[in-house]
Amino acid sequence: MGLFDFYPIINIRRNHGLEHATIHVLSERVPNLSVVGRSDMGGFTLYGNISTEAVTEAAHEALRRLRNGLVELAVHPRCGTILATTGVLSGVASFAAISLGSNARNRFRWGTLPQAIMAATFAAVAAQPLGLLLQEKFTVSGVPGSLEIVSIKRNQTGQITVHRVQTRQ
Repeated sequence: MGLFDFYPIINIRRNHGLEHATIHVLSERVPNLSVVGRSDMGGFTLYGNISTEAVTEAAHEALRRLRNGLVELAVHPRCGTILATTGVLSGVASFAAISLGSNARNRFRWGTLPQAIMAATFAAVAAQPLGLLLQEKFTVSGVPGSLEIVSIKRNQTGQITVHRVQTRQ
């Protein structure tokens, strides 16, 4: 058993995978879908103007597809894991370019800015496939195990529609 198979972490990874799979199914059914999700040990929350009926149908369909082996639905190209990977790699690459381009007398000169921008751009490009890999290996699970949907509740806060999908494992 690895670190990422520890009970609370696997719960979050399964819910995160179901969240992504639900968003994939919603994207097939809702044109120009605009939604943000957040997963935790007890389920996931979707923020976006979507009907409760659409969320309910998509979540159950997503769980069915994951159970049938469509594990690739658990990985999503707009996941925060990719954003975080891009930020970290771009920051480190920029720092390295500035540090290597400066000398002891000139700790920082604007002359290193082009190298920093180039390094950050290359890092951002490399971060896409790396972020997908990190997501697949560490932050999501496409194997739902005993995961089941307990309830789906809608909450309207001003113009923000929030759906809480409660799960049990």
